[in-house]
Amino acid sequence: MPLIHHVIAGHAHPPIVFVHGFACGHTDWDAQVAHLSPRHQTVAIDLRGHGASHGSASDCAIERYGADVAEVMRALNLPPAIIVGHSLGCRVAIEAALQAPDHTKALVLVDGSQFASAMGPVLRAAFAQPNGFATMAQGLFKDMFTAKSAPATTQAVVDRALRLPREIGEKMLTDLQRYDAHRLTASLQSLQSLRVPVMAIQTTFSNEKRERSSMKKGQSSPYLDMLRTAVPAVRVEIVEDTGHFPQLDEPAQTNALLDSFLASL
Repeated sequence: MPLIHHVIAGHAHPPIVFVHGFACGHTDWDAQVAHLSPRHQTVAIDLRGHGASHGSASDCAIERYGADVAEVMRALNLPPAIIVGHSLGCRVAIEAALQAPDHTKALVLVDGSQFASAMGPVLRAAFAQPNGFATMAQGLFKDMFTAKSAPATTQAVVDRALRLPREIGEKMLTDLQRYDAHRLTASLQSLQSLRVPVMAIQTTFSNEKRERSSMKKGQSSPYLDMLRTAVPAVRVEIVEDTGHFPQLDEPAQTNALLDSFLASL
């Protein structure tokens, strides 16, 4: 099977692998690639069913996505890399690290979360409605930005999400909730045996109804509490007063945190 679509820039080591979130694409990392590729090889990936990577709902799942990223890392014969995941891509980055430990140096989790068990019935009810996925996706993505966000950026991200085929969107949101409920914590704990350094760049907190709020420095959340328990050495950095896409809304701060983490390895 062909590798999923990926874009390579730069040459120096350690390499950095970028994994986008749900209904997103590799171009979300353009500012980070431009900043880091003069000093690192960067690999920005389109997950199955997203961007230029083909995929049907039947072969879209978090563990399969992790295997796809691991296959790219092995095919490129990458030395141990820093895997940077955003949102759903945080789960994919974790799975890629577990499936390709020899190619993994560290992880960066950008505004991750953990879907509550209560989200299962919410998703099923939403998808049962006419245009249920489109309505849910539009609400979710508009809530990911703040008044400080560039309106053109917000609209482009929302429009892209609405172009995701409904069957893939429903499958991936359902699978994400399944993964969070049954595998996320255990997968994070498995990283301990690999001794993989982890940094979390956190910007927002979502309650059980997926209502999203920006965070302040020193603030925690159930997700961050779970993360600190599963990975006691995790480095947590809060980017204040921004939305779910710090790589788009606050690229300079995001790049500075990546530089700092890379220097610490």
